[in-house]
Amino acid sequence: MKKLKTSWGGVAGWYQNLLSGERTYQKEVILPNLLRLLNIKKGEVILDLGCGPGFFAAEFLKKGAKVIGVDISKELVEAAKSHTRGYPPGQVLYFAASADDLKMLKNQSLDKAVLILTIQNIENANGVFEECARVLKPEGKLFLVLNHPAFRVPKYSGWEWDAKNKIQYRRIDSYLSESRSKIEMHPSAQIRGRRSEYTISFHRPLQFYFKALEKSGFCVSRLEEWSSHKKSESGPRAKAEDRVRKEIPLFLFLEAIK
Repeated sequence: MKKLKTSWGGVAGWYQNLLSGERTYQKEVILPNLLRLLNIKKGEVILDLGCGPGFFAAEFLKKGAKVIGVDISKELVEAAKSHTRGYPPGQVLYFAASADDLKMLKNQSLDKAVLILTIQNIENANGVFEECARVLKPEGKLFLVLNHPAFRVPKYSGWEWDAKNKIQYRRIDSYLSESRSKIEMHPSAQIRGRRSEYTISFHRPLQFYFKALEKSGFCVSRLEEWSSHKKSESGPRAKAEDRVRKEIPLFLFLEAIK
């Protein structure tokens, strides 16, 4: 069966610039929480699946980990190599490969694996979890960060305003139904007169992840929900927007132990 094209390689330059900016979700929300939960020990081998341009890999290296980065995009792998240049060859390795086919990695050779905003763009999620279980050591841990599937359903969710009660709320539809949606990776490209690149986003309910992880030999050992750090500009809806932004999480974190 032909795999759907979901690589972010077509916007590698834009993506790299985005992650190097200030006040991003990756820098302000995901990174501090992830480092807290990873609790990296010097010399641990961490697999960064869907490593992109190496933003998180660089932070893991700073903590003393050995990092293996994998991304299906050759362009992003090259960007990651550039981003983490200067570390000894044995401390960081990169491969351009699919996350559900890690034949370059030995069985039970890794301490931890992370999938950061990656699994939602991968069609064969079960295959990814099976490969993670294969390459992780006994009691190794898998760390997942994804757009919260209970509140972020592509094409079937969004913010709406109740004018009567002056309440901002989240509309959710088709949560339990698995779906796939064509998503613009760089929406502002069309505004600037450039061709827009697309990826496929796969929506799956929470029960999918728990069942798939269990089937692959994992037990979910921790769940956290992370809210946006952003605040609305001054205006009549700002207070309501800021309140609901803190109450409805943007990201879901799962830790699973083998």
